[in-house]
Amino acid sequence: MTRKMRAPLWGTTALCLTLAAALPAAAQEEDGFLGTIILGESKRDVRTDTAVPVTEIDQTEIDDRQAGTVAELIDTVPGVTLVNGSTPQGSGITIRGFGATGSFGTDQKILIQVDGATRGSEELYRIGNQLFTDPALYKQVEVLRGTIGSFEFGSGVVGGVVRLETKDASDFTGGEVGFAARQMLEFATNGSGITSSSILAWQPTENIEFLANYTRRTTEPQEDGNGGLINPAGGATNDPSWLVKGKLTFGEGDAQSVTLTHTETESSQRDVPYDSFGLANFGNVDRDVRSATTILRYGFNPVGNDLLDLTLQYSYADEEITQTAIGRASPLNDADHRYETTTLTLKNTALFQTGAVNHDLTAGIEYILRQRQNAASAPGGEDNRWAIFAINEMSFGDGWTVTPAFRYETSDVKGSTAPNNGRFKHDALMGGLSLRYAFQNGFSVFGSAAYTEVLPPIDDLDNVARMEDSEKSRTFELGFAYEAEGAFREGDSLSFKLNAYDTELWDVTSYVTNTAAFGPPVFLALDQVNTQGIEIEAAYATATGFYMDLNANIADGQETTGRGVRQDWRNLAANSLRFTLGQKFAEAYDVSWEVVANDGITVNGERSSSFVAHNLRATIAPESGVWAGTEVRFGIENLFDTQYTQRLSTRPAAGRNFKITLAKTF
Repeated sequence: MTRKMRAPLWGTTALCLTLAAALPAAAQEEDGFLGTIILGESKRDVRTDTAVPVTEIDQTEIDDRQAGTVAELIDTVPGVTLVNGSTPQGSGITIRGFGATGSFGTDQKILIQVDGATRGSEELYRIGNQLFTDPALYKQVEVLRGTIGSFEFGSGVVGGVVRLETKDASDFTGGEVGFAARQMLEFATNGSGITSSSILAWQPTENIEFLANYTRRTTEPQEDGNGGLINPAGGATNDPSWLVKGKLTFGEGDAQSVTLTHTETESSQRDVPYDSFGLANFGNVDRDVRSATTILRYGFNPVGNDLLDLTLQYSYADEEITQTAIGRASPLNDADHRYETTTLTLKNTALFQTGAVNHDLTAGIEYILRQRQNAASAPGGEDNRWAIFAINEMSFGDGWTVTPAFRYETSDVKGSTAPNNGRFKHDALMGGLSLRYAFQNGFSVFGSAAYTEVLPPIDDLDNVARMEDSEKSRTFELGFAYEAEGAFREGDSLSFKLNAYDTELWDVTSYVTNTAAFGPPVFLALDQVNTQGIEIEAAYATATGFYMDLNANIADGQETTGRGVRQDWRNLAANSLRFTLGQKFAEAYDVSWEVVANDGITVNGERSSSFVAHNLRATIAPESGVWAGTEVRFGIENLFDTQYTQRLSTRPAAGRNFKITLAKTF
């Protein structure tokens, strides 16, 4: 692998590292350790209080970024790279080099959840349906990178976890009896995009709340920086999404609650390429996509009892792709796909003390039934899984936190039709340990080790070799963080976090390489994959409203073929930097300038060029007065109309795009 590193990326990263090393001495000693708090008034907070590499995107940032897809929203997280992220179909998410691929929907190594319900298809050849939903339905997105924070949510997480939380009625009513409504309209010049999102919230009593959200997003094919249409054969999109949600709180001290949620997104495309990635000509299809999730959750958290914070959740995710071939018919083009995932999870969080050790213990049991319709190149069947898990965050001494975690999961996969009517069973014990020490001056160091297994999915029914064993992965991480108030002047805040990781994946079945020098291809599974990287997050804000955010990712990786040949990891992302300067005025105005830079990179002879793109944003959102509840947002994405194709994408990025968003809460 060869790289031509951009001086701005390395220079900025080096400056941040030097600054972070010098800051503890500059901080005021009397401030002491700041504890588990979130600092700053910048665009995004940095989680310095945990050894887990986690990034949270709140409602304010979701609104300000004016993202058209959830993928577009989380590509601001270090370690996250998009595959054609500006469209909901033929796109995907990778974290630390795992997740979506240019051929399949996903490699099963990242997990996506909506309100705790697992979403996402398996290896749909050339279609891709890793995450199909609209960002307007959600108020928070959390991205966990790597394995160490994943054992509560699932097995086989090598890249990370994306967790989305839907909006609540009380977010708009403020928890008071009555009605509230919000109407949002958004317009985009590139692709003539129009989005409308209508929300109605109602609280008939303080203990009952209902919310309804209907969102429709339309766009024509976008233009790249050179003015050429991006994937014009894919046609226009006209995607409706909706959310209904109700919650009842009852019992002594309002200790109990029942929540019912349903989300749904649909899309219809006519006479579009079967291969939505645009890599091959398999003919055209009429394609309809429907993705729906229903969740019923019971909570019990009695006042004065720290040993009980119980949740029992039932969820059902139904993801369906219907295709009809246009012109030349083939079993592949006429294939209909459907995934139904039913999950039942019981878990409890208990706070208690043993001697000098404080415990925050989350433990639970989970049942997962995944059913897949039989289709061409996609064997049908069902996967029954049971899992138990426990994560115990133990704090003691002046600043120690030790967190052991484990997950034991069993899998029983059965085929539904010949010749894929086989059966295979697997089980695995997975777990990890993280340690963190917080000094009294705001500086902390941490490290972790984690092991997980990717149990064979239903997709492996058509390949006996892949049924025999699970893929295995271990990850080591080390890092440090710093947080301070009054770091340079009175009223300012600074937070910084650096995380280095090393991951090895072996017994690989989900990636193959062609070993034939001449003639028909001969595919052999990889022997192992090794990835390494450094992720940096930083935020600085002053009392006068000025702020800076920085996110950087430096990665490397190698794969070893079944014949022992070592080469570049095919899904290696380019080194990247995202830097934001912003200013807030009088609690109502926020303007920012964002720079996005990627290094040039050559992987196994394929060159991805470096690029620098600029985004401008301005928000007007008065919190009081006659205009309270009114929001106006202006954005210019790719300000200088830069022509580039991001590493791992199969088509160019969108060119300059002016956006305006108008919203009013009544």
